[in-house]
Amino acid sequence: MSKQATSSVFSRREFSRLSLFTLTGATSLPFLGWLGAAEAGGKPNSKVARVQIGMNVPYSFSKPEMSGEEILRTVVQLGLSAVELRTQSVEVFMGAPSDLIFPPRNAPKAEAADRTEKLRQWRASAPMDRAKAFRQMYEDAGVLIQIVKVDGIFKMSPEELDYVFPLAKTLGGRAISTEISHAEEDLKRLGQFADTHQLMVGYHGHTETGPEHWEKAFSLAKYNGANVDIGHFVAGQNTSPIPFIKQYHERVTHVHIKDRKYHNGPNAPFGEGDTPIVEVLRLIRDNHWNIQATIEFEYKVPAGSTRNAELLRTIKFCRDALA
Repeated sequence: MSKQATSSVFSRREFSRLSLFTLTGATSLPFLGWLGAAEAGGKPNSKVARVQIGMNVPYSFSKPEMSGEEILRTVVQLGLSAVELRTQSVEVFMGAPSDLIFPPRNAPKAEAADRTEKLRQWRASAPMDRAKAFRQMYEDAGVLIQIVKVDGIFKMSPEELDYVFPLAKTLGGRAISTEISHAEEDLKRLGQFADTHQLMVGYHGHTETGPEHWEKAFSLAKYNGANVDIGHFVAGQNTSPIPFIKQYHERVTHVHIKDRKYHNGPNAPFGEGDTPIVEVLRLIRDNHWNIQATIEFEYKVPAGSTRNAELLRTIKFCRDALA
């Protein structure tokens, strides 16, 4: 375990106890007092020392087809008050045919173009009042949808882009997130829509993404931004992301919190890799930056534990770092 984690994380023995509980039952454990308010009927609060701790959902739950209601229940049980939310569950809630959003895994590839066109047609008259209702459902429960993740955005038609930016705003998002393209024409085109709608796009980088890729995006549009995955940054660049975040903090929409080792090393439980998680969180805290600290759960669940237990562990790690 790295030195950053020696005083701020639970022991494996403590977390093995969590495997015996559901998330609801886990609130009775004394070291999860911060979780109790939401389960007792109050609203969750994961804003710690002015830093909003969030989570990439439902990706971190490894259940992509979860409904918006199921995602919300799980988020509240985890004590989280903000998320980066993918649009699939929103569009199903709005009435999109689920087979267009979640096509069968064995569906013939020849049908893909037809599904894409049908989805475009649905989006042309999508009921935005249902998106308002979705946002209200989350905010009534105490959860903000601050970041809206949009998959396949570079393949969208102009009409779809003029739909998806207002959709993100309607949900309460202050930024859209998507995987970065290394094609300049993609970044320029999407950046033009971002500038028109005055909504940031945070481009998510992987190990092959370096500062120069984001800098290129920044040069092409005012509202092109960066979703800095600090684990991937460390693994791919073999250095800390802190200098980049300091220099471009006004362009950073949110950071993905995960732990990885240098030299394309594997994902690791928080505190066991080379990623300066604590330092990044405190940098955001001390500078009062409006950057969501978005947990993205990717490491292998250790033997004797459960995914729910490890999700709670990551949240506790971040809370302790900011205490």
